[in-house]
Amino acid sequence: MFVSKNNFYISPEEYLEGERVSPIKHEYRRGHVYAMTGAKKPHIIIGSNLVRLLGNHLLNTPCLVLSSDIKVRLEEANCYYYPDVAVTCDERDTSTTEDFILYPSLVVEVLSPSTAAFDRGNKFVDYQTASSLEEYVLITQSEIKIECFRLNAEGNWVSQTYRQGDRVELVSANFSGAISEIYQKVPGIML
Repeated sequence: MFVSKNNFYISPEEYLEGERVSPIKHEYRRGHVYAMTGAKKPHIIIGSNLVRLLGNHLLNTPCLVLSSDIKVRLEEANCYYYPDVAVTCDERDTSTTEDFILYPSLVVEVLSPSTAAFDRGNKFVDYQTASSLEEYVLITQSEIKIECFRLNAEGNWVSQTYRQGDRVELVSANFSGAISEIYQKVPGIML
């Protein structure tokens, strides 16, 4: 969640240097740094559920399932974002100790009222510059609704929405699971 914007340019190198010692997380977009606030409990539970489900599913593969503490570097867009969940199977990511990845195949954002418009708009546009990205997923935390944007063979992003009772398909991770498992134990959600 963005809460403040500086008014001067910061290089990616300066951002990374500062981020490594900062007590709070910041996202970086084209020379500007934005502080992130803490997530609410439903947001955290949804992200944790999905990390666990995908992690178990991909346990015996070379893929990594990463939580909101890893940054995704979008070189062409000149951004660093902290997605709620990211999956990378690219050896250039899995074999490095960097505190960011460059080649996500799947990115998941859990929507907050204050971030939903940005996550759907400019952030999605920025993520589309990652040539490795196959799916971009937006999860609503206040109701059972998951929107999956999937890159098709023609290079177009196609949307599919999942609701209560559906099985969620994440093709990039070869994953299929009940939507109820993703929303399990989320306060205020009736399954």
